Amino acid sequence: MPTTKFTKEHTIAIVDDHLLFAGSLEKLIDSFDGFKVLYHVKNGVELQQKIKSNSQLPDIVLLDINMPVMDGFETVEWLTENQPSIMVLALSMDDDERTILKMLRRGAKGYLLKDIHPDNLQEALHEVMEKGYYHSEKVANTLLHSLQPGLLNNELVLKENEITFLQLACSEMTYKEIAGIMNLSPKTIDGYRQDLFQKLSVKNRVGLVIYALKNNIISI
Repeated sequence: MPTTKFTKEHTIAIVDDHLLFAGSLEKLIDSFDGFKVLYHVKNGVELQQKIKSNSQLPDIVLLDINMPVMDGFETVEWLTENQPSIMVLALSMDDDERTILKMLRRGAKGYLLKDIHPDNLQEALHEVMEKGYYHSEKVANTLLHSLQPGLLNNELVLKENEITFLQLACSEMTYKEIAGIMNLSPKTIDGYRQDLFQKLSVKNRVGLVIYALKNNIISI
């Protein structure tokens, strides 16, 4: 449980079309020391309207993904472009790797599952305010090494094909599609993937994306 005491209340906006869940989440967050929910809305369009009509911006947006009118992917893109000071934490039932990758690439600072323990949610809110990101055990337990700066140096040199593969792996393409674009066999692509997992000390595709972002191999 975080012990840090804040001198100000950090503000939260909840974007989720399940009103019962959003209402319960608001009560929970309001019980956390140092945090207060400004409002909750049902989709990205309503969030845009709230942001434009309210003088106070939320510090954090807790963002669902599957919503009508304007979903989480479109919403985080809009926030990244128009309100980059607002930190987005995705909060979803969807633990699919591609979904996580899409949200991180579009600017989310973390990805949480809706069955998260309240203590872990409180920890995530504290950490995103203190560090600017939060990566849960589900997303990145083994990625702390890749989050450190300076990994792309003289001790770690990536070959041209490895960099190309890394850039393509940060897209939503399947490994089979990447093999086709690079004119290589799927077996060779599997080799690149395993070699990079070992070189970069990561265990999954999310790790590749975070490494590439931190070392400016790709940009959001």
